Amino acid sequence: MYRVMARAHLALARAGGALRASAGQGTVEYVALILLVALVMAGVVTGMSEFRTDEGQSLANVLLDKLKSAVRKVAF
Repeated sequence: MYRVMARAHLALARAGGALRASAGQGTVEYVALILLVALVMAGVVTGMSEFRTDEGQSLANVLLDKLKSAVRKVAF
């Protein structure tokens, strides 16, 4: 009887461990994706701000304004 209970406990512990190990995986992937998009946007803004024409500067300003407004909307 004790062996059956021990095997059942071991099986549940293994199944629970597998579930707990992948519980936060989606969050980590979303954070990585958001950081990648932010990095690309920062590169675009940096690249466009170096242009001395009005088109490049206005595009950089629009992107910065949109990015700032999106960051301000985030609530923890």
